[in-house]
Amino acid sequence: MKKVAILGPSTFSEEATRHFLGEDFTYVSYKLISEVFNATASGETELGVIPIENTLEGSVHLHVDWLVHEVDLPIRAEWVFPIDMNLIGYAGPEEQRDEANPYRHIRKVLSHHVVPAQCSRFMKQYLSGAEFEQVSSTAEGVRIVSTLQDPSVAAIGTAIASTNYGVPMLQKEIQDHKDNMTRFLLVGVEASELKPSENMKTTILVTLPEDFPGALHQVLSAFAWRRINLSKIESKPTKKKLGTYYFYIDIAGSLDSVLLPSAIQEIEAIGCQVRVLGCYPSYTYTN
Repeated sequence: MKKVAILGPSTFSEEATRHFLGEDFTYVSYKLISEVFNATASGETELGVIPIENTLEGSVHLHVDWLVHEVDLPIRAEWVFPIDMNLIGYAGPEEQRDEANPYRHIRKVLSHHVVPAQCSRFMKQYLSGAEFEQVSSTAEGVRIVSTLQDPSVAAIGTAIASTNYGVPMLQKEIQDHKDNMTRFLLVGVEASELKPSENMKTTILVTLPEDFPGALHQVLSAFAWRRINLSKIESKPTKKKLGTYYFYIDIAGSLDSVLLPSAIQEIEAIGCQVRVLGCYPSYTYTN
């Protein structure tokens, strides 16, 4: 079976990947996203799974930077998965229980750095007196809590982490928005056979020519008059020269169509550098 590198174990990445790919792959867990990228790029695993965008936080910039600057791994698929944040830990002593705030005994919360922004309302109401400590993943926070077994230390993480590490779930679904979704990318040197999808997407990087007034307008026009939908466009520094940027563009469509390759040829003709990160199937969430 093909090996798939994921952030894990017991993370949202693992939950999302098992839901999407099933059990026909061998999952290899790594603590850091850099390790996921490097394992896939080196051939240690055939595929890697990258959380790339969230409903509340937008793009995960560190992961985009790795995809663009550090490795050459084509995107093979994307899918979305709901993210439910849960407060995981141990109940405080009976004599210290507070009916107004049952989590007042918690003095420290461990989780991934993106979590506070996604659970700000709950944390402000119930955990305002607790210190937040960043760890490498939501699952790592739950693992540490299971080791300490200290009621004053809790984690915010997945239901699967609560089960696997044997730590009680104090409160389910504490995220601010119940429709919180994360978009995941499947990357790898070689393509993998996946279930069919009616939706195709292409991701490109466009670097504009210097000293060309109206270059961005011409780039957008090349897609607009062909009625090609750009589902995302984001500017990011090239990291080569101050003030120079590339545009990360998600396009609804396939390179196998007639219109998209001609649009790319048109923007290359005005001096733009174009790099294709992938042409791949896109999947919506099905329960």
